[in-house]
Amino acid sequence: MTAPGVPVIRSVNWEGLYTLYVKEVRRFFKVHLQTIWAPAITTLLFLIVFTLATGARRAVMVGGVAVPFADFIAPGLIISQGMMGPAFANASFSLLAGKMQGTIVDYLMPPLSTAELLAALVAGAMTRAFIVGAIVWLAMAAYGVGVWPYHPWAVLWFGFLGSALLSFLGVLTSIWADKFDHAAAVTNFVVVPLGLLSGTFYSVDRLAPAFRAISHANPFFYMISGFRYGFLGTSDSPILVGGVAVLLLDTGLAILCYVLLARGWKIKN
Repeated sequence: MTAPGVPVIRSVNWEGLYTLYVKEVRRFFKVHLQTIWAPAITTLLFLIVFTLATGARRAVMVGGVAVPFADFIAPGLIISQGMMGPAFANASFSLLAGKMQGTIVDYLMPPLSTAELLAALVAGAMTRAFIVGAIVWLAMAAYGVGVWPYHPWAVLWFGFLGSALLSFLGVLTSIWADKFDHAAAVTNFVVVPLGLLSGTFYSVDRLAPAFRAISHANPFFYMISGFRYGFLGTSDSPILVGGVAVLLLDTGLAILCYVLLARGWKIKN
């Protein structure tokens, strides 16, 4: 029995979860020029520069089908630069900023379970990812690139899994990091290289066997290839294998983040 007047949350604290989610969304909206428009413009510049430098009409063979170069790189840019990058940046900032500024108690003291805390952080990061991705997609469509979905389910599935993966990785980074330089190191030496070497700007079928094998070991490759399949209807990797592999990786990272948050590793010290 609890004392009279003491609130008891018997199931999910939906109000608390929603409040933290709104806090995360409002935080990145306050600096929207940096968090939304900057990555969107950078992604569009990638498209413009590469299409002008290599020729937008040059065809790329994907799964035996010739695809215009601009149509080929556009989906990869949307998910890697426009969605996964912002998702990681958002998720890797929240807890780390709390540790650096001494406000981590704002995340630990409210009556939120570990799962609710993790869900709110990841949902906020994914919201930013889908906003930036939608802006980039609309801008590319207006630019004349063929980015109308051929398989909408694949766009949503791999867009969701890709954003979630980088969100969990961002939360894991914010738990581990002691300063902003640590988070920047993960961005510069893990996220960016994996994104650039994932087949965004080239078809891995044209690589030498050794480099093709390395590309197939890159989880970003399966997310980008699956997302591209949603727009083009063809792919250079097995979609089912990629979808299951990324789902398992998402699940593993989610469990790892949950365990570390529950134990308070490098947070409650």
